[in-house]
Amino acid sequence: MNRPMNAPSATTARSNAAFALAALASIVALIVLALAWELWLAPLRPGAWTLALKALPLVCALPGVARKNVYTLQWASMLVLLYLAEGVVRGMTDAGLCASLAWLEALLALAFFACALAYVAPFKRAARLNARSKKS
Repeated sequence: MNRPMNAPSATTARSNAAFALAALASIVALIVLALAWELWLAPLRPGAWTLALKALPLVCALPGVARKNVYTLQWASMLVLLYLAEGVVRGMTDAGLCASLAWLEALLALAFFACALAYVAPFKRAARLNARSKKS
């Protein structure tokens, strides 16, 4: 057996691949939404492209999420909570298309958060068991 001590079993990893794929899909959708929202669909004011830079941290996380890097999924799951907060605040305070886009942002952020945690959970459990076995 050549797998690392803190890695989950092959069966768990295969069943968890759907969560990794869903996390990847939701972060890509969140990036596309952030860019489309702030550049074309409903910018804060015409020509104000600087808010589209809010997609940059998500773009930085994208390669690690695509590689199913556990560390990247952990920090990205914390990062995406900022997008969830923005979506809820703007969804409750804006009107029309902006409010709809904000609620979509909140939904996508929540989806990424849930999928990332579901993917990472077996790795964390395996690491905890490994640490306990080393103490004994």
